[in-house]
Amino acid sequence: MDAKQLLKQLDFGSSVAEHDRLLESYFVETETFRALIEDRADVIAGDKGTGKSALYRILSNRYTQIPELRNVEVVSAFNAAGSPIFQRLNEGPIRSEAQYIGIWKAYILALAGNWILQLAEGDYTDDMVRLDSILKGAQLRSPDDTATGVFSRIVNRLRRKKSVSAAEGEISITPEGLPIVAGRLEFGDIADEENPNFVRHEDALRLLDVVLSGAGITLWLAIDRLDEAFQGSPDLERPVLRALFRTYLDMQEFAHTKLKLFVRRDLFRRIISGGFVNLSHVNARKMEIVWDEADLMSLLHKRVRLSPAFMTNAGLSMTDDADRVFYRIFPDKVDVGDRKPTTWVWMLGRIRDGNHVRPPRNLIDLALKAREAQIRREDREPAMPYSGSPLARQHNARRELISPEAIKRGLDALSAQRVEDTLLAEAGENAYLIERFRDGKAEHNDDTLREVLGPKYQADLSYLTAIGFLEKAGPTYKIPMLYRGGLNITQGKAFSAESARPADGESSDIE
Repeated sequence: MDAKQLLKQLDFGSSVAEHDRLLESYFVETETFRALIEDRADVIAGDKGTGKSALYRILSNRYTQIPELRNVEVVSAFNAAGSPIFQRLNEGPIRSEAQYIGIWKAYILALAGNWILQLAEGDYTDDMVRLDSILKGAQLRSPDDTATGVFSRIVNRLRRKKSVSAAEGEISITPEGLPIVAGRLEFGDIADEENPNFVRHEDALRLLDVVLSGAGITLWLAIDRLDEAFQGSPDLERPVLRALFRTYLDMQEFAHTKLKLFVRRDLFRRIISGGFVNLSHVNARKMEIVWDEADLMSLLHKRVRLSPAFMTNAGLSMTDDADRVFYRIFPDKVDVGDRKPTTWVWMLGRIRDGNHVRPPRNLIDLALKAREAQIRREDREPAMPYSGSPLARQHNARRELISPEAIKRGLDALSAQRVEDTLLAEAGENAYLIERFRDGKAEHNDDTLREVLGPKYQADLSYLTAIGFLEKAGPTYKIPMLYRGGLNITQGKAFSAESARPADGESSDIE
């Protein structure tokens, strides 16, 4: 077997959770996952590629086998594929934060209520009969208890009501039509509190919690893909998502109806910017996804071990530790020299952004792209076969499969992809700020930043450091190596050495 054949047996899996059929086999149970299943965390925050969707997928698929969740049912309150259902809020006018609280509460009531009533299959308790009556009166009782079906029903009801005549502070629901969203939000012909059938959202949700308690069930409603739902609609994103977190806080009184929110860290920062009442209550139940070096190495090791043919033909055994497996595939170092870092350290330094976040997606993509580059090289320059004489086998047992050149090519490909699908795609109208650094140097000071960004560069600098495109390095700023190749940025200073003026004891060299 030659190197190309052996490389084709090596499967690192997919870097995207939704596309990875073997995700459960090599999932790493981090502290974040333990906090989630032990119900110590409701809000899971992480940067793109750190595994929020993977956590949700594992939770959804495994919860029936996890002892801590024996009385818990996990229901998706979002659609995992296709356009995010919450995008449909773009179809109407932008409403107030209070109005969106009402919409979220109506959605939770309808989704959870239809789910438990479908589960009971008509064998209702007295409380279930009351819940069924409320949902029918609000025209939210539906044979389709999926997130898409329920949310569409609510949005369609909103669209049929052309104008809002009043909005006050209480949240209510009427049997004549759409729940009265956002307090006494009256849609012309909808009755108010004087109607004898008037029911407040809080009362209806309290009834729902009683129904779930009677059934011995705690319902977790999981919501993900919030960052995708309102891209390009910042005026809508803020009130809708602030309303979601207000709703989350209001739901704390219910022991059997819980929201589990998976949210990007940058999105969470935007949600709470300008102040958020009772933020400490949210943070007390928030866990941020963090991957340390051991977690990342374990993740890569588990993925390689799921290629048994490769393990056997590469002379590896299932008892080999992660370091031995890694350095059977990769060289000891990428760059030659006694003071150069090991390949593992080199890779970790190049998959991180300016906020020192090292998403596992970047690591897997780097390994995949390096493997592809090596296979192309093997097509051009076939290596010694992996069979034959004992001398050949002994030689190849010491030779890495993926060369330093292939790893560097893999980094270039990774950089181009992350610049396109993360940096520029998510910068939106601010993408032009990043483009101004293209074809330039990696290190800048205040003078060169003023030249690149303009006289009011400080505000733009704050934004670029917040998204991890620039990082402070002593008195200067550097572009992380993750983004350099994709923007054709070369190592070095954009200013003269004399103008750097590092402070005493301070160095700007973080390469």
